[in-house]
Amino acid sequence: MIVRPNQNWFTLLFVWNGSVLQSIIPQLVFMLIISSLAVLTQGKIFGEKIPLNTTPFTLLGIALAIFLAFRNNESYARFNEARHLWGNILIASRNLASQTLSYFPTQMDHVRFCNLIVAVPYALKHQLRRTDSMHDLDRLLDGGEKTTFRMKAYLPAAILSAMRERLAQLEDLNGSAMTRLIILDNQISDLERSVGGCERIASTPIPFAYSVLLHRTVYAYCVLLPFGLVDSTEFFTPLLCVFISYTLIALEAIASEVADPFSEAPNALALDSISRNIERSVLEIYGRALPDELRPRRPYQFT
Repeated sequence: MIVRPNQNWFTLLFVWNGSVLQSIIPQLVFMLIISSLAVLTQGKIFGEKIPLNTTPFTLLGIALAIFLAFRNNESYARFNEARHLWGNILIASRNLASQTLSYFPTQMDHVRFCNLIVAVPYALKHQLRRTDSMHDLDRLLDGGEKTTFRMKAYLPAAILSAMRERLAQLEDLNGSAMTRLIILDNQISDLERSVGGCERIASTPIPFAYSVLLHRTVYAYCVLLPFGLVDSTEFFTPLLCVFISYTLIALEAIASEVADPFSEAPNALALDSISRNIERSVLEIYGRALPDELRPRRPYQFT
């Protein structure tokens, strides 16, 4: 994800990194070629004039804009829900850390339990991105835990289950302590719900038919547009068509990128930073040394 300070209007005109422009340059070059051919042939294909004017493009453009707005709203809804779920993971992790320290100050190994809490967001991040989690978990798990968890397909769920087992193993508990265990179990359940919510988003993409229909409609509109404008705009046709195509194709590209909030794309969630912040917050509650805060790489980027 690109993380940058606030910029003025003039700087935003020339932003390159983090925009989708670099990913759609081939499409814009293609539109420039089509528009130039329309000007050179005066709107003819194989010698036949294409009888188009601006009226159908006006009507189709309104419908296309509504459809693009729907697609982008659906994509951002997924992104926003994903960010709320990771915020819930932060809240539940803090609560679980604080409650274990307060309710069972001597009855449990707080170092090992703290490491398990911290391991959950890292395991979830790698599961969602389909990357190797051991790079982050090696420093948090002991030898036996590494062996046990290495074979798990759903590692965050396995870690949460191990946390619940550790709480169940506490001995010499009276009725009051059992009530406290129930409170802790509710926090683990909150973590499980957030993990499950992230898994649901990752495994349920926006229906493919929507993407195909939008993709075909955008490109059909952009390819036919020069032949509808050439009679009225003449040599300005390539400039206008490339600009209009940039708007429509970029909106489609943004929607596709934001719809996968857990990827490593520039506009996805900064899961590395979020996971590190959760770790720092939990370690601070336990009174342990904090790792360095992640700093954005130039130009203001971390994943």
